[in-house]
This record gives sequence, C-alpha cells and structure tokens, in this order.
Amino acid sequence: MTSGDATVPRVTTAINGFDQVALGGLPAGRCTLVTGTAGSGKTLFAAEFLARGLQFFDEPGVFVTFEEPPADIRRNVASLGFAVAEWESAGKWAFVDASARNTEEGPVVGAYDFRALAARIAHAVRTVGAKRVALDSLGAVFLRYPGPAVVRRELLRVAESLESLGVTAVITTERETEYGAMTRLGVEEFVLDNVIVLRNTLFQERRRRTLEIVKFRGIPHRTGEWLFTIDPRDGIVVVPLAFLAPHEGSVIRDRVSTGIAELDGMCGGGIYRDSVVLLTGPTGVGKTLSGLHFVKAGADAGERCLLYTFDETRQQLDRNAAGWGVDLRAMEAAGLLQVVSEYPETSSLEDHFILVRRAVEEFRPARLVIDTLSALERIATPRALLDFVVALGAVLRPRAITALLTSLPADRTAPNPGPSIAARVASLTDVSVLLRYVETAGLTGRAVAVLQTRGSAHDHRIRDVTIDDTGMHIGEPLRGVSAVLTGYGVPVFAAGTHGTADRRAPASPVGPDG
Repeated sequence: MTSGDATVPRVTTAINGFDQVALGGLPAGRCTLVTGTAGSGKTLFAAEFLARGLQFFDEPGVFVTFEEPPADIRRNVASLGFAVAEWESAGKWAFVDASARNTEEGPVVGAYDFRALAARIAHAVRTVGAKRVALDSLGAVFLRYPGPAVVRRELLRVAESLESLGVTAVITTERETEYGAMTRLGVEEFVLDNVIVLRNTLFQERRRRTLEIVKFRGIPHRTGEWLFTIDPRDGIVVVPLAFLAPHEGSVIRDRVSTGIAELDGMCGGGIYRDSVVLLTGPTGVGKTLSGLHFVKAGADAGERCLLYTFDETRQQLDRNAAGWGVDLRAMEAAGLLQVVSEYPETSSLEDHFILVRRAVEEFRPARLVIDTLSALERIATPRALLDFVVALGAVLRPRAITALLTSLPADRTAPNPGPSIAARVASLTDVSVLLRYVETAGLTGRAVAVLQTRGSAHDHRIRDVTIDDTGMHIGEPLRGVSAVLTGYGVPVFAAGTHGTADRRAPASPVGPDG
C-alpha cells in the first residue's frame, strides 16, 4: 500500500473488487489513465465506469470514442445488461463520436483539433449533467502528432479541459508489451496523475488478466498485480473482492456434524458452523467419501449443500456415492443439493471463482464442498490459487457457510518438491484434518489425525480408519507406528518381538501436507 493524502475525495467505480484495491475508488475530479495491450479490457473498464455510475448512483456520463462507433459500444455494453439506449433516451448518457470515420472524409492528414473536440465534450457534459467521462482511446490520435513534446502539450490541454468541467474521467491508451513501456509513446503516464495498467498475459496456454494501480499521485492505494476476469454477466471482476474489508459479523458458537460421528468427537463435538475445513490426503484415501458424508449430514439436517468436484464426472460421482448408500439425485430433487462437476481446464481460475460465488449467492447453501483444490493447480500459479482461497473465505464467512476443501499432499517423488496447496492455505482454514495410508501385516490401512481446530479442544491421537460399503469409520488410536503425519511411518519395535511391530508396519511413502 502506498502512502499519501487519504482525505482526497474518491469516486466509487462499483466495478467488482476494484474499489477495494483502489482503497475507495478513483480520485474525484481528476483524469485517470488506463493503459493496456489489445484485449486487456480497456474499453470495458471505461464503459463500465460510466454504466456503474448510472446504475448505482444515478450519475450521468459521456463516452467519447475515437475508434469504435457508438453503435458497437452500445451493443457490447448492452450484453452485460446495461441499458445504454434507455439511458440515452432519458438524457443521462451521451456519446461523442470523435472517430476518423465520423469527423473526416478521405485520408487522415495533420494533427487532431482538440479545441473543437473539447467544445463538443463540454456541450455533452452540460447537456446531460455528466459526472463521469470516458475517452477511448487517445493512443491512435496521438500517433498523428510530430513528437512527444506536442503529445504532452495536447494531453495536458485535454486533462485541464476535463478537470475544469468538474468531472472524473477515464482515458484509455495502448501499450505494445505487457511489461515494457507503460504506453506506446511513453509520454502519457508522466502527464496524468493516475495510471492503471491492465495486462493480458499467456500462462500455461491460457490468458491471465491482471490489474495494477501504478500511481494515484498523493493518494494511497494497494500495490501489485491483482487477478481479474471479464464475466458475461458481471463485467470486470477483480478476484480478491471484499476480502480486503474485514468481516465484523457476530461470533458463531454452534457446531455442525461432519457426517462422521467419530470425527465430530475428535474435533471437540463437531465443527463451528462458519468453519473452513481442510482435508488433506493422497488419492483414494477417502477425501471424496468424507465430502459425501459431509453433504449427507447437511441434507439430513435440512440444509442446502453445494458440491463442486473437479476430479470426477457426474456419472462417476453418482455411482460412487450410491455404492456408499448416498443418493445425490434424491437430495437434488428435494432442493437440498446442487452438484457442479467439471474439469479445471474448462475455465480460468478467476472464472471458476465467479461461478462458485454466483452459485453461493443464488442457491444460498449452508455447506460447500470443493473436491479437490489440488486439481486447480493445473491451471493456476500458487499465488493465484492462494488468492482464490482467500477470496472464497470472504464469500463464505459472512454467510456462515461451513466449507470442506480437500487437497492432495505434496509429491515427494517430484524432482524439486515444493509446498503443496494444502501447506499454502492451511493458515487460512479453521480445521485441518489429515488422512494417511499405513501398512499393517501386508495390508493397506488408513489413519486420520486432526491437526488443528481453532478455538476448540481436539483429539491429538492418530486413529485407525476403515472404509466399507456403508462408508468411513474411525476406530481406536494407532499404536506401534510413528512418523505417520510425515507420510513415512516407522514401526516402533517392542522388546522381544523380533522385528514385529506392535500394530502397524511402516506407512507408505506419501509426502507431507505441511
């Protein structure tokens, strides 16, 4: 976060998540430069700035276009549900068409006449009583000037003209690379007080958009790049959203069942209703089954449940659940369950977040299961996945939704094993449960440990786990085995046993969860 004068008034953009990053919105009465490469979202940012102003604050706006005709912008913005044509009819939105096709016939010759344009903008502002103005995009016009000095002078003239009208303005321009010069001419960012960079980089064969506030002169703001996506319904959505604002809801003390009575006992009598539970274990150890128990317990209590699976098809999930006596279709028919089954590669991480958030808002579940977080590592960086979990917590906690997130442990067979997603997000969760394989007398067994329950006592012992056709059962504490938590169980030999463990042989070599 940068320091500065926090008393400067702000204009709330109401763009999803942006105002939290900007610490309140754009500086009022000033011009803000929004720069980016092709497809980064500049025009949408400018248009949404105006549309949200009308939608939420009844603040009229003027859109000045230098490239696209108004009809195209009107159509594109309408696809997000903004009734631009109606606002125009009501005298609250005006276009100023400054494109070459509208102002000139034949080839472009000479510099652009900004004096005439300023008069047209001023007329439109006064006509509709505009509070917000967007200019998209000045970059093409500036290329017609002979040098940087002239561009600097003309841009100053534009900024002074807009500020004299008392409006808050967004001015877009182009850049040629994602991490090179801020703008194509290298002048605009020095003239204007406020600069925002939108990036559209290619990561693992997928596009990844980020937003960075480079400067708000003399005004605090959050620094760094912030993931965002462009949603067909919600427009620009900055993924962190409201997690930047602390949740100040009442403390919840009532507990809910995990669906496994013995696990409830290990957690001190169940888990707090607003808890986020992290369940970590290798493939096949029982993570999905635990999620099904969790969902069934919610449905049995009359609670709505939302189940996301990123590892199995819906048909596989139904078959496996039926094998343990869990009828997902019946829960859905009763309106108590919504299942989403899709592979991570179908969308970007940001889009997955938007879909989860929308389902939470519309279905209003009391419980959420995501199985597994590890699958999302295929499409996201560790930092982006951490942001995903943080943002998810901000959506769940104010609504007191109990969440179960499953994850794989780190792969110790990898050439350079790093922290697993479980290790990265463990500090963000309230309850941590570890499932592990162990070997006993040549057979594969399972073990469970509760590593953490915030604000509650819990069982510190490692217990035996069995799975049969009725589900998961937790038994007695394990004896005769150590180092189960690290995934490298070592037998503890008793005197006179001649190398025979008291209860368990060494655990399978499964990596730790951090």
